[in-house]
Amino acid sequence: MATSYNPCTATVLLFLIIPITTAVASLHLPSFDLSSNTNYSGSWKLLKRSVGVSAMHVAPLPPTDKLVAFDRTDFGRSNISLPAGRCRDDAQDQALPHDCTAHAVEFDPRARAVRPLTVRTDTWCSSGALLPDGTLVQTGGFNDGDRAVRFLSSCEDCDWVEDLEGLSARRWYATDHILPDGRVIVVGGRRQFSYEFVPKVAPADRTVFALPFLRAAKDASENNLYPFVHLAPDGNLFVFANNKSVLLDYANHRVLKNFPDMPGGASRNYPSSGSSVLLPLMTFNRSARGSTVKAEVMVCGGAPPTSYSMASNGTFAPASSSCGRLAITEESPEWEMEEMPVGRVMGDMVLLPTGDVLIINGAARGTAGWGLGREPVLHPVLYKVGGIRSNESRGFEVLRPTTTPRLYHSTARLMVDGRVLVGGSNPNIRYVFAGSLYPTELSLEAFYPPYLDPKGSKTPRPRITSVKSEWKYGERITIGFQMKGGEGEVAVTMVAPAFTTHSFSMSQRVLVLEAAAVVNCSSSSGGFCAAEGFAPPTAAVAPPGYYMLFVVHGGVPSGGKWVHVE
Repeated sequence: MATSYNPCTATVLLFLIIPITTAVASLHLPSFDLSSNTNYSGSWKLLKRSVGVSAMHVAPLPPTDKLVAFDRTDFGRSNISLPAGRCRDDAQDQALPHDCTAHAVEFDPRARAVRPLTVRTDTWCSSGALLPDGTLVQTGGFNDGDRAVRFLSSCEDCDWVEDLEGLSARRWYATDHILPDGRVIVVGGRRQFSYEFVPKVAPADRTVFALPFLRAAKDASENNLYPFVHLAPDGNLFVFANNKSVLLDYANHRVLKNFPDMPGGASRNYPSSGSSVLLPLMTFNRSARGSTVKAEVMVCGGAPPTSYSMASNGTFAPASSSCGRLAITEESPEWEMEEMPVGRVMGDMVLLPTGDVLIINGAARGTAGWGLGREPVLHPVLYKVGGIRSNESRGFEVLRPTTTPRLYHSTARLMVDGRVLVGGSNPNIRYVFAGSLYPTELSLEAFYPPYLDPKGSKTPRPRITSVKSEWKYGERITIGFQMKGGEGEVAVTMVAPAFTTHSFSMSQRVLVLEAAAVVNCSSSSGGFCAAEGFAPPTAAVAPPGYYMLFVVHGGVPSGGKWVHVE
């Protein structure tokens, strides 16, 4: 049964906003000179100088605060050993058939502890999702891993369980997404213009369904790999590749709508590698169906369609600075274009508990691939979505830079405490620590967004004091929290964690919950408050699984609490 594994990695923010507002302010896009300003918001902290592997892929392990980081198995030795007796013997490995080093680790951010894991099939450029019970399901890869499906749960001594024939087609550079029924859809991959479903529990599950759209989106450099896939609130899938997109009815295997091509002249998918998120879904009530909810997709960055061939010949084209927003639930939507402060390829877009978007990592020139990126973009950018909080303008803010370049095979994801974990970067075909323009990076950093910067906010962090851990769709929920001092709107946000690789966090989404009652705070009780609202109405709006719950006061989130929705 699908629910015996667990939910796919999604980043879903569920907002209970009090009061709920829909104002969209005017867009302000100043011209930025990144070298002239030293008074940036946000801060950085090194979590671990080396976790032994380069974090090409990162996923959470709910309901713990731990995560798994891994890369590929076919490049030789990593920098962390497996326990005695757990060496990997693989006659098909192209680099090291007998290998006693780990290529996946479990990381505990609180203790900064690392536990080596044993993955036997090659996970290079694979995909993943979290099943409804919290198990990570991980699909495809290279060589002996291209048909593998792997499972990792969050128990104290859990390790990978692998099914070498878990996929019907070879999947390399594919995209996974959790579905409302708890299954995971696997879309595309190199030379695969199709999709299928996992886990496979019946013979019919082995069927592969053609998706000619992916072939139409392919060009001379491919640029259709790791397609951007988002679940619309009506249960259909938005699929984007290169500069094209469709609405897919995966249940009946038909394309419902072809959207306009995205303007800007750039390709947005691998290897041109822009990024994408589903912006906050703003309106909910107990009786709302998916078709009544507006959904808007945002795609940012990328590179010219020929950037891969140009970089392979020594010419590194400027990355795209354009972003586009498309209201996918409108009858005849058109792209609304904006400009980032700086061009970016191989960047990551991370949804924050506030509903805003962090754009981080990447390069200003070149493309994804071994040694094909130049001019690391060290400054993150905060995109304020607009319309979530009253009188908040829409636009970009440049944040404090890191000192560590994060290029090809870098990752970023939201942590339960509200920080953003940043890791990886290996533009080399092997682990190279000297003599390379951009050496292999084994470290993990934490980025503190402006809401956690003591200099950037005068509002104290709220603290969740009580909430039930199991939620049913549409039920009334009471959340207790402590809120000391300050004024401003209060929101309750719920974030579903994402599987992140190659500039895309698979299954990210943002929801806004209906408010059933205003916040009730007692001035004599030390700031203890209660808020009431409704859980999300349907599984199409919020697929079943674990979510991180936050209370946000005046734009500052509390620490998160895990809750489970089904």
